[in-house]
Amino acid sequence: MSKDREQLFQNRIDAEQKIEPKDWMPDGYRKTLIRQISQHAHSEVIGMQPEGNWITRAPTLLRKAILLAKVQDEAGHGLYLYGAAETLNTTREEMIAALQSGKAKYSSIFNYPTLSWADVGAIGWLVDGAAIMNQIALCRTSYGPYARAMVRICKEESFHQRQGFDAMLALCRGSQEQQAMAQDALNRFWWPSLMMFGPHDADSAHSAQSVKWKIKRKTNDELRQQFVDQTVPQAEYLGLTIPDTDLKWNAETGHFDFGAIDWDEFSRVVNGGGLCNRKRLQHHIAASEAGQWVREAVHAYNKKHSEER
Repeated sequence: MSKDREQLFQNRIDAEQKIEPKDWMPDGYRKTLIRQISQHAHSEVIGMQPEGNWITRAPTLLRKAILLAKVQDEAGHGLYLYGAAETLNTTREEMIAALQSGKAKYSSIFNYPTLSWADVGAIGWLVDGAAIMNQIALCRTSYGPYARAMVRICKEESFHQRQGFDAMLALCRGSQEQQAMAQDALNRFWWPSLMMFGPHDADSAHSAQSVKWKIKRKTNDELRQQFVDQTVPQAEYLGLTIPDTDLKWNAETGHFDFGAIDWDEFSRVVNGGGLCNRKRLQHHIAASEAGQWVREAVHAYNKKHSEER
């Protein structure tokens, strides 16, 4: 009977029907979604830290307002995604506990420091650009609540990528020192941005099954190649040099060839050995503890009014 239900479920997936919270689904599908959506939510929330670090030091009032709006958007994205994950019979508290214990992961890119204002531009241009590659496809993911959350998120991420590119363009049209700052940011964030898509397809424990269930629409390597193909011309327009001596156009494939990624570094950062891993989690834990009284007050208020009704 179980195999019959799984086949009927797969038939729905193949027919492009959305799976909703009350529908039957395999445990593996549910667990994969909880892992992916919560990781996505954690990344949005932790990702507020490296850019939030520059709000008080933005070069102009306009840049400050833009960055404030962007960081606020990231908080909203986290809330949408936690809400989507909660429809899968998990709780916000369970997801946060998994994050703070180190059991749950978030995007490795946010464990790198932001050393200059140019890093804010590089994150918008590269990191949000990489995120959009993945997230546009997620608007068609098979799980309804996740797909619907992604529609709004992608609209806002598009703004984030544009503001990042605009900040880099301003630096590249500036003084030699500003141009050097932009190049330095690209040098440090290029390879971590490629790592964001995850391991090669052959080494990924989840990619093939996620594609079969249409949780993901494209594989890690497909998305990474798409990102490289789109970003190289943008770097040329900016007058910046991508830090990859193996990067070249391949006329036969119609894509750019690029160098080998340091997967040892990726593994080290994902597993807690990055420059900012400890700092990011400690900040999150401290903020969570400081806001505990607010959550308790809200729960007490809701309980009181529920009893009165």
